[in-house]
Amino acid sequence: MKALVPFLLCTACVIAQPVDKGKQVVEDAIAALGGEQFLQMQNRVESGRAYSFYNEELSGLDIATIYTEYLTSQPENGVSVREREVFGKKQDYSVLFLQDQGWDVTFRGARPVPDPSLQRYLNSTRNNVLYILRVRYKEPGMEFDYTGRDVMMNVEVVLVDISDSQGQVVHVVFDRLTKLPLRQTFSYIDPETKLRMDETTEFANYRDVGNGVKLPFSIRRERNGLKLYEIYANKILINQALPPKIFDLPPGVKILHKMNN
Repeated sequence: MKALVPFLLCTACVIAQPVDKGKQVVEDAIAALGGEQFLQMQNRVESGRAYSFYNEELSGLDIATIYTEYLTSQPENGVSVREREVFGKKQDYSVLFLQDQGWDVTFRGARPVPDPSLQRYLNSTRNNVLYILRVRYKEPGMEFDYTGRDVMMNVEVVLVDISDSQGQVVHVVFDRLTKLPLRQTFSYIDPETKLRMDETTEFANYRDVGNGVKLPFSIRRERNGLKLYEIYANKILINQALPPKIFDLPPGVKILHKMNN
């Protein structure tokens, strides 16, 4: 009987350990997004309408198809995805983002994306909560801090701060019932203006896209409270056979000089 006492005390200590609320919220979100199927997602293809804004005024709208492929390697200053955004009914204009570079591609040729724009893209991708959950969740130094509960737009939500080893913090709002991420905000210093920027992205209209994976069909992005970008997808497919060389520049394309942003 005496031999059982240390064992029982040890068991009680394990049971009494506090639950890491922040990490639990994140793990619940991954499960709601599709669990292992979400984590093993190799690519996705979104099609719909994309809108861009300048000073809250609509500055562009077009039919868009976005091809995204997840990679296993990550460059020191890049991201673990390749992405091609194709616009227009004729699909004659696209933006190609590789791990650490970007290209504007038109019938005239391919022009490198200006450095400030490229850095904004890399920063937005690296701190996107869906990218964090799919790619960075187990990255050394990642921390998930539960900061409370609230009500937003008549929805009960849970708040978690996700921070990485470089000290970048992403404030994420999760639906308390569905467990899905609804909104995120992070701050950074703009590489061009050297001013502080607050970038907010809202996710809505989640649907099952296959194998139990759920993704948002509506995404809206703001910077310092001003609307920048919206996309409303009408179709999202995952783990598709992508078009050959979709992430390559067209053969023989003319390389144009980089323009200032």
